[in-house]
Amino acid sequence: TDQGELMPYPSFDLKPKYLSLQPFEYPVCTEEGVVFDLLSIVPWIKKYGTNPISGEKLEAKSLIKLNFVKNNDGKYHCPVLYNVFTNNSHIVVNKITGNVFSYEAVEQLNIKTKSFKDLLTDEPFTRKDIITLQDPTNLDKFNVSEFFHVKNNLKVLDPDEEKAKQDPAYHLKSTNLETRETLAELYKDYKGDQLLASTMKEPVAKKTDKINAAHYSTGRVSASFTSTAMTPATIHEADAIADDTVRYQYVKKKGYVRLHTNKGDLNLELHCDKVPKAGENFIRLCKKSYYDGTIFHRSIRNFMFRPNLSHTGRGVLSMANSGPNTNKSQFFITFRSCTYLDRKHSVFGRVVGGFETLTAMENVESDPKTDKPKSEIKIISTTVFVDPYEEADAQIAAEREKEQQKQEVERQQANVSLRKAKEEQAPKTFKEGVGKYINPATLVPSFNMLPPLVVVCFGSFSLLLPLKQVKSMFT
Repeated sequence: TDQGELMPYPSFDLKPKYLSLQPFEYPVCTEEGVVFDLLSIVPWIKKYGTNPISGEKLEAKSLIKLNFVKNNDGKYHCPVLYNVFTNNSHIVVNKITGNVFSYEAVEQLNIKTKSFKDLLTDEPFTRKDIITLQDPTNLDKFNVSEFFHVKNNLKVLDPDEEKAKQDPAYHLKSTNLETRETLAELYKDYKGDQLLASTMKEPVAKKTDKINAAHYSTGRVSASFTSTAMTPATIHEADAIADDTVRYQYVKKKGYVRLHTNKGDLNLELHCDKVPKAGENFIRLCKKSYYDGTIFHRSIRNFMFRPNLSHTGRGVLSMANSGPNTNKSQFFITFRSCTYLDRKHSVFGRVVGGFETLTAMENVESDPKTDKPKSEIKIISTTVFVDPYEEADAQIAAEREKEQQKQEVERQQANVSLRKAKEEQAPKTFKEGVGKYINPATLVPSFNMLPPLVVVCFGSFSLLLPLKQVKSMFT
């Protein structure tokens, strides 16, 4: 039997499970409230056909699938009272639905009110369908030494593990660092199995730009510095922010959708600017015609019907769920204020038109036991009038295009400046051939370059004059 984080022996902190004594992945239970992991109990039943705890006959079809709910911290808790399950919790399951609750919730909302409907799905059940999984006043069921398979030392060998043991590499877990590195290199270079070789490839880094670049780095420099398994990195690179996080920063408007029902039209305003994820999910489903032909399965007069934000006022649009982080596609619209639903359900819109349709829906009589409308209330189709996410995507694309154009202009200007600088730094040519870079103006005149000179005598003194000047004196 699998106890996981729920069924402890002897205390909650040890997290064992029956049969394999490991935390469960796919919990099921017997009608006696003994919890197993499906992956462990099915091979056992195939081999022995008995209950490993009691030794009595057990069939797979008699097992009940358990639906546990976890909170944001990953701990199992009651989906109604939200109290975390511990070794002191009294925990029960509804045999009909498999939903797991604290006994306090079932006692207060089902047993005392004599309203035997599942607290999450409203499916009817009887008191005999309540099975105890854990009772802190009775822990005898967790005495491992009394388990049938422990007493008789019965085991079910895992065929995959047995097959793995036949591989010599299975026994190489105690090799030294040098051997492991050598094996890793051989594994990386091995081309015979492309699937295996592909697992050794470095992950492709996501491209960043001005829009999605984070103010923190990828951490690859520090990680590669302390890890022998990573390729060394010496340049810090900005990490990439998630695409949706970037997109939602650009969503500044409300969304508008019309529900066409058999009772009339409902105009909805979606708070996409405040709860962008829920708003986008609803708009996408509407565009895919997901709700077309959908029938409202509950209608509670003065309350709601299904298919700073609060459940205050008439016509509030909110998401149905079975606990934290379980929003999917089901929603409800309130007929009256339901502020007690705040912080339990996500408000993502409101009715802004078609209140006469809302009234017509509310006036439809419902079955007092199941709250199911006696006459059909159906969504025929949906129309999306304003999708702020398309506008946000267009704005991001335009900014990216603008940024690319700006970078291209800057790149061209840089190239021009660089070319000009190179031209300025290049030596100037004054003539063709040898000595083309020599500036004649800077040369010192040589004797061969002087004009022809003659000596002119004037009595007792003489002058050295250019021949051309002397000729001009005598002509």
